[in-house]
Amino acid sequence: MTEGAHLLIVDDERAIAAMLDQYFSMEGYKTTVASDGRDALSAVDAAARGALSPIDLVLLDVNMPDMDGFATCKLIRERLACPIIFLTARVEDADQLDGFAAGGDDYVLKPFSLQVLGSRVRAHLARESRREDPSARVWFGGNLSIDYAQRSVQISRGDGAEVQRLDLTRTEFDIVALLSKKPGRVYDRTFIYEQVWGWNADGDASIVREHVRRIRKKFAEVGLEDDPIETVWGVGYRWGLQ
Repeated sequence: MTEGAHLLIVDDERAIAAMLDQYFSMEGYKTTVASDGRDALSAVDAAARGALSPIDLVLLDVNMPDMDGFATCKLIRERLACPIIFLTARVEDADQLDGFAAGGDDYVLKPFSLQVLGSRVRAHLARESRREDPSARVWFGGNLSIDYAQRSVQISRGDGAEVQRLDLTRTEFDIVALLSKKPGRVYDRTFIYEQVWGWNADGDASIVREHVRRIRKKFAEVGLEDDPIETVWGVGYRWGLQ
């Protein structure tokens, strides 16, 4: 996916937008530049209509007039599932939580190195490409694997000869699959509930906490040292293993 991927660059500072456009174009990417949130949403809608090629990743400035990056991200996330990287000079924890809650995947602080930003973009696109094949078994952290087609989670030990399969319920696997397909992305409990149980389910998002507790217990029972599900206090959960 990296070669020829389509990047949407959103920044109200024309010099920065032009610099990013030139750099990523020279790196072989397709690029579309938007000067504000409304322009960005127009580009997303154009891609949905087929007027532009599908957008594979969004570089999104946080500090923009009228509609800031967080508000723009929420609206983009309603339309796209691709990675969104915030470009920001704001480093407070609260800002990061706001960004993750809005649906962002990563932060790059201004001023940034183009080479570093390029590496982050490639990493996200490569990871996204790896998730696109639902029949593939994906390995996390060296000894945990998920087979999305077979709906199984396995832990291997030593040289891999000893393999133990987790006994997950349908709902538990659906939660693991949702989180693991986008490592590092933070999902709030309401979103997880809506995705796993359905929009019209009769219940409460607080039930997600109990299911995550059970999943963690099952991971611990098979001796997995690192809990792959991380709690982001005040927001929700994310998959911590790459």
